[in-house]
Amino acid sequence: MSFVIDRRLSGKNKSAVNRQRFLRRYREHIKKAVTDAVNRRSITDLEHGEKINIPTKDINEPVFQQGQGGNREMVSPGNKEFQQGDRFRRPQGGGGGGGSGEGNASNQGEGEDDFSFSITKDEFLEFMFDGLELPNLMRKQFKDMEATKLVRAGIVKDGTPAKMNIVRSMRNAHARRRAMTGKSRRRLKELLAELEEEQSKDELLRNPVRISELEQEIEQLRHKIDKVPFLDTYDLRYNNFRQEPQPSNQAVMFCLMDVSGSMTQAHKDMAKRFFILLYLFLERNYQKIEVVFIRHHTSAKEVDEEEFFYSRETGGTIVSSAIRLAQEVIEKRFPTNEWNIYIAQASDGDNWDDDSTNCSQILVKELMPLVQYFAYVEITPHAHQALWEEYTGVQARYPDSFAMEQIVSEADIYPVFRELFRRKEA
Repeated sequence: MSFVIDRRLSGKNKSAVNRQRFLRRYREHIKKAVTDAVNRRSITDLEHGEKINIPTKDINEPVFQQGQGGNREMVSPGNKEFQQGDRFRRPQGGGGGGGSGEGNASNQGEGEDDFSFSITKDEFLEFMFDGLELPNLMRKQFKDMEATKLVRAGIVKDGTPAKMNIVRSMRNAHARRRAMTGKSRRRLKELLAELEEEQSKDELLRNPVRISELEQEIEQLRHKIDKVPFLDTYDLRYNNFRQEPQPSNQAVMFCLMDVSGSMTQAHKDMAKRFFILLYLFLERNYQKIEVVFIRHHTSAKEVDEEEFFYSRETGGTIVSSAIRLAQEVIEKRFPTNEWNIYIAQASDGDNWDDDSTNCSQILVKELMPLVQYFAYVEITPHAHQALWEEYTGVQARYPDSFAMEQIVSEADIYPVFRELFRRKEA
């Protein structure tokens, strides 16, 4: 087995390999620091990394020491106060150094600061989205036959040297040599046996003429066999490849945000932060992903990213308008046999009269059979309303593809996001 070690140095003579090893070793410390940072600062403030502190006691390296084996002679000083097996109290008060610099200030002893280092923006995002994925992602049918993969398609006689199949070529060459020289080899074997028999006779019984004829014929046969080329152009075989259409794992995420009058500015800000976090996750982890933004109050409208996050339009609340619009967009532009459908909805749970029942009926009868995953986030510090109760029934019917979480304060955004999109164990 061969091992390739990249010893090239990154910028400022720092080894990228050693840095990655260090990040893997202290992964738990870094993930905890990243979680605290996400809860502490703005989600949109991701243009820089984060400073990580690790307690000194956690970065000690294991060492090997020489043991005290063998016979030793030593003289120990005696004492008048203690005998073997006596116990004595731990010294009280300050003194003795050590520690990690924690606790109250003291004019005695010494300590050490925590080990600090910084991670980059990319490393920060990597740890922030570690262990997350889109649930139930499935491979779909062909999409315009654009997704192809080069696959093996047997062996052919013509091709480029780079595609030569050495094993098959040598096997063909060996078979050809055996076939072309089979008769000569059998004759050579017979002549060698006859020559050996003739040479084993007594000197008076030997026939020198016959021995000379045998040696001459053997030499001619060997020369004939050697003239057969070891490798001929007829022997060469090449690996054949062909483009094979591949199932597409394209996905579309529908972001449904309630902007009605019941959503206070604080609620809207938390909804925006949740969707910003979702957008960053999709953009970083998936290449073939489409995002559809839908805002709704009494009516729903598909908007672009700018209007979704910054428009101030508001009104009453009819949640079913957004769900119905998402269904129409799916039917027009995203066939379910080609796309993985995901929906994330954020609302305060307040809805118009009996519209919550309409929402659950649309989901159960029409929309849920089309989607891979539906995530509902209710942003409210108060008791759940009718929409949550209706969605509870939907979750009972689709426990693997429907999830609900509540956000009370900004500190809940990141934990709720991780819970909704955490990677499930196989």
